[in-house]
Amino acid sequence: MLLKSFRYLSLPLSFLYGIIIWCRNWLFDKKIFKSASFNFPIICVGNLAVGGTGKTPMTEYIVSLLQHQYKVATLSRGYKRKTKGFAIANETTTAIEIGDEPMQFHQNFPNITVAVGEERLVAIPQLLHQRPETEVIILDDAFQHRQVNAGLNIILTDFKNLYTRDFMLPAGDLRDVRVSSKRAQCIVVTKCKSNLSEEEKKNITKEINPLPHQKIFFSEILYGRPYHLYNKQPGNLNADTELLLISGIANPKPLQEFLSRHVHSYDMMRFADHHIFSSTDLEDIKKNFQKLSSNNKIILTTEKDAVRLQKFEAQLCHYPIYALPIQHQILFNQQEAFTQMLTSFIHSFEKRNG
Repeated sequence: MLLKSFRYLSLPLSFLYGIIIWCRNWLFDKKIFKSASFNFPIICVGNLAVGGTGKTPMTEYIVSLLQHQYKVATLSRGYKRKTKGFAIANETTTAIEIGDEPMQFHQNFPNITVAVGEERLVAIPQLLHQRPETEVIILDDAFQHRQVNAGLNIILTDFKNLYTRDFMLPAGDLRDVRVSSKRAQCIVVTKCKSNLSEEEKKNITKEINPLPHQKIFFSEILYGRPYHLYNKQPGNLNADTELLLISGIANPKPLQEFLSRHVHSYDMMRFADHHIFSSTDLEDIKKNFQKLSSNNKIILTTEKDAVRLQKFEAQLCHYPIYALPIQHQILFNQQEAFTQMLTSFIHSFEKRNG
């Protein structure tokens, strides 16, 4: 409650920040600030809020739908990497070089092109020059970067924190004004409960009030079977499992709720989003794991955190340390409609250039 009260006190700053962002968007809309379009299928996955809406698993979900039919590439900024400029992941690439989320894409989808570059406007031509066989590019977290006009913008909003009910930073979590949602062709309400009713769907759709051309979908997060971080052997979570959760993601609450239903107990070591794990962190992880009293105990982390822990293989390979995969599932039997939206968009360029 104290934190919420403090955030509400910062509403004047939020108002000022909102004016700045609105003016910036107005300058782009009036073409005073220039943005570029490409005669090429570019899909942008983004949101209006800071973190926690499921952009990484949504990007992976889209890759999984398209990778067997098209030559897919992802392009990310590479947040918190220790390198600069444009780069394409290869067999020796590490998370330090390209960032945790691109590294996760690279590991989970080794047959696609995974690229990073701070300036998407510059990186897109570089990507197409080095990988001319590419048929579709997915921009990860680029909705607010107006220098590039993606042909298909997909924005995500958390079921429990819809952008329609949120405030601008710092009083809320919005980094872009609500009206920017009108630039999207698709809105996905993420992290819904699996038994979301038609009435709830109808009410949320009415609240978001999509434009006639905008499609709206609802999705839930599904957790897969955990696998060992180093030897990739599958593990299990059950009512007897006691675990130490290592979390360096923006919003761990859905994961905590999942664990509360599936394991005996857990302790969590929470780090900042995109945290770079240090040797000191490693020692703290070991100490906290030793404190767990159960004989059936494991260390569990997210796939995004896992790529930043891989550098400690020599120290952790003998520990029961597991990564927990997640994925989106589109609700209300609209999976095919979502896929059709993607493929129709790509086909429109094939017809245009045919």
